Amino acid sequence: MNLFAVSFFGHREVDDPFVTERQLESIICELLLTKEYVEFLVGRDGEFDQLVSSTVRRCKRTIRDDNSSLVLVLPYMTAEYRNNEQSFHEYYDEIEICLESSKKHFKSAHQVRNRFMVDRSDLVIFCVEHNSGGAYQTMQYAKSCPTNGQPIAL
Repeated sequence: MNLFAVSFFGHREVDDPFVTERQLESIICELLLTKEYVEFLVGRDGEFDQLVSSTVRRCKRTIRDDNSSLVLVLPYMTAEYRNNEQSFHEYYDEIEICLESSKKHFKSAHQVRNRFMVDRSDLVIFCVEHNSGGAYQTMQYAKSCPTNGQPIAL
C-alpha cells in the first residue's frame, strides 16, 4: 500500500476560519480521492489544528473513510490526554507521542515534534499569517527540506 503523509501547521488563532476551512476541504477531498492511503498528521495546539481535524473528519464522512487516518501527534504525554484518553481515541483514529520530543524540555518539545512531522510527510500545509511563532519556524524548516516538496501555504 502506498502511504501518503500530510502534516498541518498554523497559528493558535485563525483570522478567517471560513476561508481557511474551504481551502482545507478542497485539499483534503482531493487527497482522499486520489491517494491510495492518506495519513493526516495533526497537533492539538490551537484553532488551526482543531479546524484541520474537524475538516478531515467531515471529509472522511462525506467522501470516503476507508483510505485514511487522522493521527494526533503529541509532543509529550499531557494531563489532558491522560485524563481523557477514551475521548481522544473516539475522536482521532490514532494517537502518537513523539519519542524525540518527549525527551526534550517542554519549551522546545513542540518544535522537535513539528520537525519530526515535517520529516515524515510527503506534503506539508501551513496557515501562517505572521513572521513569528512556532508555525512560522516550522515553515522555514520545511522550506529547507528537499525531500518534502514545496510546502503549501493557505
